[in-house]
Amino acid sequence: MAGVVERIKQFARSPQGRRTIEQVRRTAADPRRRAQAQELVRKLRGRR
Repeated sequence: MAGVVERIKQFARSPQGRRTIEQVRRTAADPRRRAQAQELVRKLRGRR
């Protein structure tokens, strides 16, 4: 399991990882996208 975490850390430090993280932050700041994500989480929790 430690290998997976280490690979994620390496990706996050890479230029591509930084671009991805920035894109996710911008998307998360969009109210419409945030509402879509919350609706998806609500649906997934309802299936349990």
